[in-house]
Amino acid sequence: MSHIPASSALARFRVIDLTQVRAGPTACRQLADWGADVVQVQMPDHMRGDDTLGGQDGSDYQYTHRNKRSITLNLKEPEGISVLKQLIAKADVVVENFRPDVKFRLGIDYESLKASNPGLVYASISGFGQTGPLAQRPGFDQIAQGMGGLMSVTGDPTGAPMRVGIPIADLCAGIFAAQGILVALLEREKSGQGQWLHTSLLESMLYMMDFQTSRWLIDGEVATQAGNFHPTSIPTGVYKARDGYMNIAVFGSKIWERFCDILGAPEWVTDARFMDKPGRSVNRDALNSDINQRLAKQDRAYWIERLNAGGVACGVINNMREALEEPQIQHLKMVKDVVSNRMGAQKMMGQPVQLERTPSTIARSAPKRGEHTVEILEEFGYSADDVARLKATGVF
Repeated sequence: MSHIPASSALARFRVIDLTQVRAGPTACRQLADWGADVVQVQMPDHMRGDDTLGGQDGSDYQYTHRNKRSITLNLKEPEGISVLKQLIAKADVVVENFRPDVKFRLGIDYESLKASNPGLVYASISGFGQTGPLAQRPGFDQIAQGMGGLMSVTGDPTGAPMRVGIPIADLCAGIFAAQGILVALLEREKSGQGQWLHTSLLESMLYMMDFQTSRWLIDGEVATQAGNFHPTSIPTGVYKARDGYMNIAVFGSKIWERFCDILGAPEWVTDARFMDKPGRSVNRDALNSDINQRLAKQDRAYWIERLNAGGVACGVINNMREALEEPQIQHLKMVKDVVSNRMGAQKMMGQPVQLERTPSTIARSAPKRGEHTVEILEEFGYSADDVARLKATGVF
């Protein structure tokens, strides 16, 4: 555990990471970035099948599994399960994303493990939940985006439903699981007891629908695709200046008046079609057409300077390179330098939350499969002879 700074917020916690693909590894990365000792348990190299996330030297894998240590264990063998249970007996947290029935079949469910470790916090991440009619279905981010309603409100109203450009259900399930783990660890300080917590891609996706769920549950309104425009507040969306597209967000009557004045159209304030929010929503096509005609007379920089000076939020639409070259983003110093023993210098995106005394850190790059097996086994009390025997019998 020498790579973890003593001042790290979570340095006193050990996490056993039994997860694959993205949601579970994301949860564990969140904990690792704040200093937890995350031990990634993987199948031995000769049993691994295809690597996920583009292979272990790929940028996606490196980003997702940074700050972790790796041990290989053959969980198809009883002795592999036995070793795993000994690791868990001295751990604070276990994170798994097996199909809901697998952990019970292997005997590594929460009820089976808490007898030897009553303080254990056990986190499960699944596609659809631990019980229910779809619990055994395989989960995948895009399926959750569709079933959770996101794709029904994404994309052009005249086109097919559309996924968003990131695995948002995976990422949110992982972040929510990490949040749940931290809550359980805080509660453990009072009760002395661990607990089982679980989330799923579907639950995380529904929660992220936010005001769209309340539009139905409270107002009885089913949201539909609104394209690049806010579903209820116009003009807020993507508009085209002379040299390209930009985002503009106009919220509230005072901002609307300023916007009209800056665009040289004060008459819009008293135009019966546009004078209030419902009218602008009903007549959005006519209003958006008029706005684009005026914006087309100048470049984006001209409008962005004047609109922001007038208190109207707006900005360019960057690709990833342009975003990371933005002076404000560079000022926030989210991009961190990492040194990989195998791959040399790398740059990675750090955490979006800055703690004054206990900041997050990227202390090591993603490990090679099984890189720390011997080191970890020795930490848990296995002798050199034990390690040699386990290796000879195919446990790792």
